[in-house]
Amino acid sequence: MKRTATQFKMPGIANALNISSRRSFDTEPWAAFYCRLSQDDGLEGESNSIQHQKQILERYAKEYGITRYKFYVDDGISGTTFNRPGFQEMLADIEAGYVYLVAVKDMSRFGRDYLQVGMYTEVLFPEKDIRFVAINDGVDSEKGDNDFTPLRNLFNEWYARDTSKKIRAVVKAKGMAGKRLSHLPPYGYIMGDKENWIIDDETGPVVKEIFALCLSGLGPTKIANILTAKNIPTPGTINYRRYGNKQGYCPQAPCKWIYQTVINILERVEYLGHTVNFKTTKKSYKSKKVIINGDDKRMVFKNTHPALIDQDTFDRVQVIRQGKCRHTKIGSVGLFSGLLFCADCGSKMYHHRGSGIKESYEYYTCAGYSKRVNPCTTHHISVKNLKILVAADLRRVTHFAAEHEREFITMMVSCSMREQKRALVEMQK
Repeated sequence: MKRTATQFKMPGIANALNISSRRSFDTEPWAAFYCRLSQDDGLEGESNSIQHQKQILERYAKEYGITRYKFYVDDGISGTTFNRPGFQEMLADIEAGYVYLVAVKDMSRFGRDYLQVGMYTEVLFPEKDIRFVAINDGVDSEKGDNDFTPLRNLFNEWYARDTSKKIRAVVKAKGMAGKRLSHLPPYGYIMGDKENWIIDDETGPVVKEIFALCLSGLGPTKIANILTAKNIPTPGTINYRRYGNKQGYCPQAPCKWIYQTVINILERVEYLGHTVNFKTTKKSYKSKKVIINGDDKRMVFKNTHPALIDQDTFDRVQVIRQGKCRHTKIGSVGLFSGLLFCADCGSKMYHHRGSGIKESYEYYTCAGYSKRVNPCTTHHISVKNLKILVAADLRRVTHFAAEHEREFITMMVSCSMREQKRALVEMQK
């Protein structure tokens, strides 16, 4: 038997009652009044505001004698997704049997996904014996199907798609013109006058220290541990304290750095003083999954703000990052780790040293053979012999440079130009 609003009328409770505690109302269900407002909806004025929606729903409650109701609100969330806190809370109460009626101002407040809206209003709610009402659209499931409801849902979805296209076009035009698309400056900068980024006195030196520690041979995990030991607030903590942004913020450990954060800082081109646009994208207006764009889809605008890191330091760090070094079991990094490659198969050479091996007996072996990824042999070379060979080669090069300085300079300039041409070709691609 369907429950009606009059069956749950309680004269002793004021019409404006907003139920916030479930426990005291376990015996009788209530009406769920759902309100939603997205950022785009807010541009249309007061007619879609949360307060205006509540007024319409309260008038409906007064007109039909509904005295037991609870508001579920999602402010600033798109209707294309149903992963909204207020909506999910309402579904949980429906599953628990606390709700007998769901009312909204109109169908667009409920959602802008044609299939999802239909699934809830035509499948889930009837199965749960839930009455659904969209006041301004004249929809009431107790009065039978409304032939225009599916069409309204379709138009609501088209509206969301059209809005998404317009926003994407504006963002693309802004990004192509070199204007920054990010809302917050990266760690190490603060927003100055006219939305310009300036170096932050608090976090700027931390960025420089991270790059210096990487150049000294420390990996991201070691650097993160050092910053944590110094009780330096993380980027997530800084953003929360300054802007109220909770993304990346951990209240239990505001100074606990992780290696991913360090890696992100070491790879950010923005520290060279450049603006990078179109770093991420989404497949469609319905999908909230963020896709990382490759370098070919990004646009870099140089010298748009003060640089924290010079080009030479940044390039050296990227070379180190490309040849990531493993720590041995005793926590050290080999002198040649990340720099040695097998002459036969091209695989990296792995550094072997444990607590039971003396430093004079440590060696490098072919990673291809160790992982069985190619038919390479089990050859290896000791660190002791490597040091002798490298030292001899350095003496040979320095002696040649001292005896034939002009010829040495010409050779180095020629090598540098070849490298620059190679880099230019890669950038043009």
